[in-house]
Amino acid sequence: MTTLRKIAFATLAAPLALGLAACSSEEAEDAPQGEPVAAVAAPEGQTWDSVVAYNDRGGYVVGNPEAPIKLVEYGSLTCPGCAQFSVDASRPLIENYVNSGRVSFEFRSFIIHGPLDLALTALIGCGAPEAAVPLADQVWANLPAIQQRAYADQGALERSLKLPEDQRFVAFAEVAGLYDFFAARGISKEQAQTCLADFAKLEEYAKLSQSYSEDDNVTGTPTFELNGRRLEMSPTERSWTQVEVALQRAGAR
Repeated sequence: MTTLRKIAFATLAAPLALGLAACSSEEAEDAPQGEPVAAVAAPEGQTWDSVVAYNDRGGYVVGNPEAPIKLVEYGSLTCPGCAQFSVDASRPLIENYVNSGRVSFEFRSFIIHGPLDLALTALIGCGAPEAAVPLADQVWANLPAIQQRAYADQGALERSLKLPEDQRFVAFAEVAGLYDFFAARGISKEQAQTCLADFAKLEEYAKLSQSYSEDDNVTGTPTFELNGRRLEMSPTERSWTQVEVALQRAGAR
C-alpha cells in the first residue's frame, strides 16, 4: 500500500467523531491593501455567481476567473464556525462582491471531522459544480439536525465503515439519513449512491485534505486566504465582518 493510499484509507476509516474539533487557525500576515478595483461585467445573460469551476486543488471557484481579488476559504462541512460564517456571509459575499466581478470566491472542503465530513464533501460534489457551494450552504444551515440524525445509531455507522470499499459510504449515508436531505435539493438517491461508491474519488478528497494540512499549513477551519496570503483574524472569531473589511482593503470598494 502506497503512502498516499495509507493516508487516504486512514481518513476514510477514521473513528466517528463524537464531538466537533475546535475551529481555529494560527494568525498570519495582514490583509493586502490596494486601490479601488473597477467592477467587471459578467458575460451577457449571466451573473458571475453562475460561473463556477472545480480546480485541481479541490476548490469550487465562484465568479470571474480573472477577478483581481481572490478569496479562498478552507472550511469543514461539520464545523459550527464555518456554518456561522455561511449564514452571515453567503448572501452579501455573492451579491456585493462576487457579482461585481471584482472578487472570486473559492471553497475548499477540508475533511477534518471524520466520515461524515467525507460523505458530505462527496455529496456536494455529486452534481454540477455550480451546485456545490449552495449545497454546502444548505448543509451548514441545517447542521445541528444533520449531525443529530447522522449520529443517532453509532453502532450501525461503525458497521457500515467495515463494508467493502464500494459499499462503505453508500451504507454510511443510508444510516446517517443523508439521502433524503440531498434528494430534496436536487441530488437523487441513485446519483448520490453512484458518487459514494466511487472509492477512488473519495480517496482523492482525502488526499486533497491532507495537502491542505501538509502543504498549505492549514490548522483549522474556517481559514481564509486573500490573494494568496493568510488573513490574520482573531482566534476566537473569524467573522464575515473581518473578511469583508479585508476585501475592501484589498480594493473591493
